[in-house]
Amino acid sequence: MYELLAAPFVEFDFMRRALFGGIALALGAGPIGVFLMLRGMSLTGDAMAHAILPGAAIGFLIAGLSLPAMTIGGLTAGVVVAILAGLVTRYTALKEDASLAAFYLLSLALGVTIVSLRGSNIDLMHVLFGTVLALDDAALILITSIASITLAALALLYRPLVMECVDPVFLRSVSRAGGPAHLIFLGLVVLNLVGGFHALGTLLAVGLMMLPAAASRFWSPDVTGMILIATAIGMVSSAGGLLMSYHAALPAGPAIILVAGMAYIGSLFFGREGGLIYRLVPGRHLEA
Repeated sequence: MYELLAAPFVEFDFMRRALFGGIALALGAGPIGVFLMLRGMSLTGDAMAHAILPGAAIGFLIAGLSLPAMTIGGLTAGVVVAILAGLVTRYTALKEDASLAAFYLLSLALGVTIVSLRGSNIDLMHVLFGTVLALDDAALILITSIASITLAALALLYRPLVMECVDPVFLRSVSRAGGPAHLIFLGLVVLNLVGGFHALGTLLAVGLMMLPAAASRFWSPDVTGMILIATAIGMVSSAGGLLMSYHAALPAGPAIILVAGMAYIGSLFFGREGGLIYRLVPGRHLEA
């Protein structure tokens, strides 16, 4: 059992760094994913994950695989795309999902093109799928800082965010906090996607955000419960994916997302809050 579960993390520094980075990502991305899901914005997270690619690619074009350059570029691109999509939705007949889809496709194509202009296929794979096993001190500090900022901001915005999920009309009638809370929340989404980008790449960063959140919905009807469960699933998925990658010689980033996907499928069947098997079992008399 020691050789199977503990030895890789005890013996190899890069495995410990990857585990620490995955846990930090889960701490920030888990709650964000739950609120995206409850607000009906799950696909928005996916679109924003690809929206950061052109900025990160421009940072790569200027400074190579530089953490500060790619981070600043990704943040800038994410914010710009969010603003542009909002303006298109506000001033044209196009709905938000369609405008985000358009910008998402454009961003993905532009980012891949920019990376291809200077980098090799290895660089492109790094940008698209990340290098969780190569996280250095600077990347870990960035990811843990983003997780800390996210948790602090959510602690302050928890009530308006929950109320907006439950009854946005009531929130608008009693408070003006909804608008600022929404903008700050979008900023947190972009921040966490940038952190996830460095570990899992632009194609997989949203996976550790949305799959644990979707799985948590089958285990708890309570927002706080969903957040705790999603965070726990994200942490276990990070550890499990790294172990799978070590023992089966699989790429680490996709392995983490595969484990999160298995947690989602298991929850879909066995979850006590609307899971398929739970629904098939006859309830007691007069039980809903």
